Amino acid sequence: MADEPTNAVLQILIKIQDSISALRSEVGDFKRGNEVQHERMEGLIRKQRRDWAAMMIIIRATVSDFDERVNEVVERVAALEKYKS
Repeated sequence: MADEPTNAVLQILIKIQDSISALRSEVGDFKRGNEVQHERMEGLIRKQRRDWAAMMIIIRATVSDFDERVNEVVERVAALEKYKS
């Protein structure tokens, strides 16, 4: 052992300060990466909403066309039933 005791408090405090500084840097990097990823997800969500809106328009048009065709068939069947009786 050394003849004189050494005071390690200063060295420990310096290491703690360095660790805190490194942690702040890592948290900042994580935050920036998280913001980029969040913006990307928001863009994807907006795109999906537009896609769903377009799909709903297409579905409504298809249903309307189908309904018209079914009504034509119903009218023809009714005319044929009236004709036969």
